[in-house]
Amino acid sequence: MGYFVLVIAQTVVLPVVSGSIELALGGGDPVLVFGKWWVFWGVGTRLLVAGVAQVSGRGPTTVILGAATPTVQEKQLTRELGTANLGMGMAGLLAVVPGWALPAGIAGGVFLLIAGLMHLPKRGKNAQETLATWTDLLVGIVVVVLAVDVIVRAFSG
Repeated sequence: MGYFVLVIAQTVVLPVVSGSIELALGGGDPVLVFGKWWVFWGVGTRLLVAGVAQVSGRGPTTVILGAATPTVQEKQLTRELGTANLGMGMAGLLAVVPGWALPAGIAGGVFLLIAGLMHLPKRGKNAQETLATWTDLLVGIVVVVLAVDVIVRAFSG
């Protein structure tokens, strides 16, 4: 249950609440404001937490690989994925620095989008993997929308 609460909070509730508070208190462009908070929460904290779980050997990643008892290679792969997630998560936290949301979020957002797309056709996903698939897609799409918006503004302004 804790996994579901954390993932929904990081990918839906906290970005919406943070963005709404910022817009209410200081205004701003909704795409940039919500994009920043989706990068911070959906890429930053989410990948950081996943990375810590993977590097520590806890969490669902080795189970998703398919073995009841993970092999040495599966454990190694999980730890390596964890270090990548740690790096992308730390970068995502930099979204709160003005102008850093897009560069901080692009690697993690593209990673989540592609991971979600790769998980879509998989059959027999458990509830955690199904949630991860759809929330990966959500965060990835938000980052792509942010990127397109920033690029269009840069070339039209």
